[in-house]
Amino acid sequence: MKHKKLIGLGVAVMAAFLMAQTPSGAYAAKGDQGPDWSKYQNDTGKFGYNTDKFAIAQLGGTYGGTLIDQVTYPGQIQSGLSRGLRMHTYLWYGVGGSTDLGAKALDYYLPKVQTPKGSIVALDYEDGASGNMTANTDAILYGMRRIAQAGYTPMYYSGKPYTLSHVDYKRIIAEFHDSLWIAAYPNYLVTPKPNYAVFPSMDGVALYQFTSTYIAGGLDGNIDLTGITDNGYGKQPTPPKPTPSPNPSVSNQDYAQNGIFTASTTVNVRSGLANNSSVVATYAPGESVNYNHIYIVDGVVKAGYVAASGNTRYVSVGLIPGESFGFRSASNTSRTYTIQYGDSFWSIANKLGVNMYTLAAKNGKSINSMIYPGQNLQY
Repeated sequence: MKHKKLIGLGVAVMAAFLMAQTPSGAYAAKGDQGPDWSKYQNDTGKFGYNTDKFAIAQLGGTYGGTLIDQVTYPGQIQSGLSRGLRMHTYLWYGVGGSTDLGAKALDYYLPKVQTPKGSIVALDYEDGASGNMTANTDAILYGMRRIAQAGYTPMYYSGKPYTLSHVDYKRIIAEFHDSLWIAAYPNYLVTPKPNYAVFPSMDGVALYQFTSTYIAGGLDGNIDLTGITDNGYGKQPTPPKPTPSPNPSVSNQDYAQNGIFTASTTVNVRSGLANNSSVVATYAPGESVNYNHIYIVDGVVKAGYVAASGNTRYVSVGLIPGESFGFRSASNTSRTYTIQYGDSFWSIANKLGVNMYTLAAKNGKSINSMIYPGQNLQY
């Protein structure tokens, strides 16, 4: 059982949520139920019903900067897996509005997660919020980004009233669609099935914690509304929409890109810096331009190529408005790394022997930007 639970009252939810009780072919887990566990459910967990398909165990948490492990976590994970449950993880995330405390917690706990890559790692945020909603939300999003970068499915847990008072949840679901795990109970009677008359009607709810008295004696009961508990068990999470990064400034800077440059709009290559210089070549969209370098100096796009004489010549490139390039530092040789599941800027930088801040900047990102398996990074 977690700390305090928030009981929400409401009206009957629309039919779309009622349909979530029935599993679908698209998501095998949709409509599945299961408990969540903390130290109060002992080393082996407390089981609800034979029909349960998943459980979510507490790894530990940060309580205003104090990190406390749940010694029951490893045993609960193994016990649940041995019973055929899809096991997932949550952390008590008592960071208020502090991203620094969030970083401390994630640095410590992410290496200790014992559920599979792709599985849920939820942030339990139901106490200790600061008076600054923006800061609270920033700290939550920071934690969820770190979880995603580590290769897991991030979720946010709380009650609806607490969330509406302290968190801009729409920012969360704009970046992590269907990532909310929300609690609302009709009463404290034994409740084996969800009562949708008190459903916390919000966009983005993927898990509904519908009771803290799932069975006699007390146990949290949850229902999967979207199939999210399949993640890590034959189904990988859908990458969230990346947070847009600002275009790099080109004024008084020198950027270069080795290799073949491919135009996305028509490019006129001119023999001088002025737009009225003679055009020496024109390249259409998708046509390869076999220059050794494309680079920018003081906002002017230039290209370098080897002339027939063997001497390197430089020409400016006249662009149709809206043309854009990818940039990298002119001082480094271009190398590419393909992101793997579980990677973060920190782990990649250590693997490659580079600075993680420099690595992120070279790719137009910060160390808190989302990265996804299969993407390429220049370093």
